[in-house]
Amino acid sequence: MAVNPYASTLLPSSFSSKPHTHTPRLLAIKATKPSRKATISCAALQSSPLLHFPNSINTEQSALHQPHQWNFLQRLAATALDMFENALVSRETQSPLPKTSDPRVQIAGNFAPVPEQGVKHNLPVSGSIPDCINGVYVRNGANPLFEPVAGHHLFDGDGMVHAVSIDGKSVSYSCKLTETHRLVQERELGRPVFPKAIGELHGHSGVARLALFYTRSLLGLVDQSKGMGVANAGLIYFNHRLLAMSEDDMPYQIKITPSSDIETVGRYDFSEQLMSTMIAHPKLDPVTGEMFALSYDVVQKPYLKYFKFSKDGEKSPDVEIPLEVPTMMHDFAITENFVVVPDQQVVFKLEEMIKGGSPVIYDKNKMSRFGILSKNAETSDDMIWVDSPETFCFHLWNAWEEPESNEVVVIGSCMTPPDSIFNECDENLNSVLSEIRINLKTRKSTKRPILKGSEHVNLEAGMVNRDKLGRKTQFAYLAIAEPWPKVSGFAKVDLVTGEVKKFFYGDERFGGEPFFLPSGLNSEREDDGYVLAFVHDEKTWKSELQIINAMTMEMEASVKLPSRVPYGFHGTFISSKDLAEQAQ
Repeated sequence: MAVNPYASTLLPSSFSSKPHTHTPRLLAIKATKPSRKATISCAALQSSPLLHFPNSINTEQSALHQPHQWNFLQRLAATALDMFENALVSRETQSPLPKTSDPRVQIAGNFAPVPEQGVKHNLPVSGSIPDCINGVYVRNGANPLFEPVAGHHLFDGDGMVHAVSIDGKSVSYSCKLTETHRLVQERELGRPVFPKAIGELHGHSGVARLALFYTRSLLGLVDQSKGMGVANAGLIYFNHRLLAMSEDDMPYQIKITPSSDIETVGRYDFSEQLMSTMIAHPKLDPVTGEMFALSYDVVQKPYLKYFKFSKDGEKSPDVEIPLEVPTMMHDFAITENFVVVPDQQVVFKLEEMIKGGSPVIYDKNKMSRFGILSKNAETSDDMIWVDSPETFCFHLWNAWEEPESNEVVVIGSCMTPPDSIFNECDENLNSVLSEIRINLKTRKSTKRPILKGSEHVNLEAGMVNRDKLGRKTQFAYLAIAEPWPKVSGFAKVDLVTGEVKKFFYGDERFGGEPFFLPSGLNSEREDDGYVLAFVHDEKTWKSELQIINAMTMEMEASVKLPSRVPYGFHGTFISSKDLAEQAQ
């Protein structure tokens, strides 16, 4: 594991029952010259500027949970609980944090949060933006509003949507935090109060934090009844709605206004049809217009449920899928007729916290497997399970059926160590783009790397042409995740031949997920389109949107952005036609 070359003045914040002042707090991190080694560590470190945590209070928000509305007993209890939390934080800071929950690592450099940005129009453009790109590119990411008081993982941050609107005449940019119930309450209180699922919930202090939060909830100091999610991971446009998602909650509906601004409409339950969480990677069938999704629970059975929505947003009944233990299922896949469910070795065992460990563990004794279920299934009775030893794919890029061989083919990036994102490790991360063949007749599977050994690079985050999702595709566009967790470029991979074409962003320039946008519905070529990616220059500390021709792998245009865009997660593109038809 690499040694942290950065010294930080990040200190835990003290809790009080009074809101913070309007003055932003600053997190200063002094950067030394980073190592130029090409090795990939489980938690690579970033050079860093001054980090701003704008802890101002939005007085226009409803004040259901502000301290001045608490009664005497609530105020007394709040003071006692704050004292307990101060003692807990003081105790935690006496021991060094692992890099996977150390905010000096997790949100350093361009992983650091930025303030919200109002719409900026008429941005400078280099090159020429293709005429077919008309609409808005939106990308989600984690952007903590408040400075962490203890442990913090990158995935714990509040959701922020970045939007670049292109209308053929001008280009605009804005970024806004998604107004989740969690964020609204914390902003009203002026401090973080909800537990951070990955960064804080470890060992005995994690148990104490859960007890502290649920006591505050029981006393009416916070309200967990409308969800605790951060909506920071996925984005999907479905049934005239842009949805921001994280698998710990229901989606939140986001609206792009005619002026290119971003507004949160609210937590979206599909007109009271959805009664549970939904994972951050639902799948849209490009032929039927249906959306397919999973929901997993880490506490009570059923640990896993499958459901779908018609193109008009009508939800099917839940299909309960029996599992022995709650399993992390960040992603899954669809084919023309099936859903493909990965039941892998990263599981939740809350009892590990009582033993002093992390509740997210790699279970070496569990056999990884894939479940194949009909899209139209009403129960899981006919689900086919096929073992796939030592397979952990955080993301699955596509899947399709090959009836002549009775096989379902799954394309994913197989990661080792499987839990390196969540738990500190000594091994370097290895992410191998793989083809997994699942034989529905013999119920056996095979797995092979798509790239030749000499051409291996870590590929993680990306997509295929979404107009071909669930059908056989030739190409995938995947982030070159080196030096991990940064992205130095993207690869266009021929999934049949293993041929790789790479596009690098340049010296000390890094990006994130490459988004492939087809040039039109009538193109005969699968790769006829453009790759959009946010890119950040760590020398000049400037960000831009790059547009690359997917056929030639040459840049067509670059949009200079008015503010820094942190490295984030997943995005989508909404056409100007769809923008005009957004639901209210």
